[in-house]
Amino acid sequence: MIECWLMKSRQYRQIDRSCIWHPYTKMSALKEDFSVITRGKGIYLYDTDGNRWLDAVSSWWACALGHNHPRIVAAINRQAKKLQHSILGNMSHPPAIELASMLTKLFPDGKRRVMFASDGASAVEASLKIALQYWHNIGKPEKNKFVSLENAYHGDTLGAVSVGKLEQFHKQYEPLLFRVFRAESPCCGTCIHGRKPETCRLECFASMENIFRKHSKQVAAVIVEPLCQGAAGMRIYSPKYLSKLAALCKKHNVLLIADEIAVGYGRTGKMFAFEHAKIDPDIVCTGKAMSAGYLPISATIVKEKIFRTFSDKPADHTFYHGHTFAGNPIACAAAIETLKVYKQEKIVVKAGITGKLLAKEIEKLRNLPNVLDVRCLGMIGAVEFAGHKGIQLAQSIRKELLKKRILIRPLGNVVYLMPPLVIPKGTIAKMVGLFRTAIIASHPSSSKDYAVAGCDALQHPH
Repeated sequence: MIECWLMKSRQYRQIDRSCIWHPYTKMSALKEDFSVITRGKGIYLYDTDGNRWLDAVSSWWACALGHNHPRIVAAINRQAKKLQHSILGNMSHPPAIELASMLTKLFPDGKRRVMFASDGASAVEASLKIALQYWHNIGKPEKNKFVSLENAYHGDTLGAVSVGKLEQFHKQYEPLLFRVFRAESPCCGTCIHGRKPETCRLECFASMENIFRKHSKQVAAVIVEPLCQGAAGMRIYSPKYLSKLAALCKKHNVLLIADEIAVGYGRTGKMFAFEHAKIDPDIVCTGKAMSAGYLPISATIVKEKIFRTFSDKPADHTFYHGHTFAGNPIACAAAIETLKVYKQEKIVVKAGITGKLLAKEIEKLRNLPNVLDVRCLGMIGAVEFAGHKGIQLAQSIRKELLKKRILIRPLGNVVYLMPPLVIPKGTIAKMVGLFRTAIIASHPSSSKDYAVAGCDALQHPH
């Protein structure tokens, strides 16, 4: 039986190498053997070689409730038997109606409109177009510029890349991008102004204020990843920054777009990260965990006052924008059940508690060799490594953790953990313990005084 699986694994990899273009993957990496995942259960993934993997990145930050959740799988099956797809243009269907209603109730006044799409980048694209057309609708077409943060990432479609360009990902697309104003990127753990939380005066906000002082009459909207710039290396910043930004936008009549695709749905200990700052963004983008990562669905959630300007009478201000699978019934059914699970099982509250434990465990790594910074926000834990070999070190740690069947994907010189929100408390300590072991193992010359702890429970293949 084992030989059969091994043969199958080799066949899968051989066929894969001949026909699949892997996202964010170097070709050279695929010359080595790689896992072929066949199923998931809870916080684990299983491959054709019989290995069990701890999904420490929630399969690209999406599977917040783990894998194969019985209620969500059942909801998908029920809907698949009734209606598989139906357009939302001039029509509707119950799953889209129910989901949109549930989403609007997550906001203080409940007065929102929901534009569905299939992925996060598409939700961001819609938010930019909505913001731009809004100002046209009310007779202020000169407000047509955007502000974003340095090191931002908002997706890989062209509009999203324009506001969230990362040099290492997107430099070759520069001729296709529109220009935006970029404010200094805040990061409390590695503050470029040398401040600590207790001495912070938000010096990093001066750059944003300067842009508004010079260009606010041209600016349609500011778009940010609330409290944590994910792809930039989990750069975590203070809710005070976000609060001040919301006040600045209101003062200068500029829309605020919150990209909650990665940080929403309980990841930071609140349903949405912007709630930490007690603000109410004009437009909110969500995706990834929206269906617990089970099916592609995203949403752009817009204040009613903005939506009202898209009337077609007396002049036609219709938003001529959409996607074939916008509001797909099966994806909506998964997203509906996800919200029900969140509410009934108090997932956000539990994530806040578990996040404190993750922070406590991650903090123990601060004094290990070459650790520049340790930071945590809810169920996001990150370790940044110093020096010109920081990236190399992060990759060495990745390889060590892969040996222990822990799935991670470093971001430059940052190794991060974003496990499913339902990860057991005891597993957090074991996971971080193996992280510690990997850091030490990647430093052969390190003192042998450092304790090296293993975790057989995470290595077991079944």
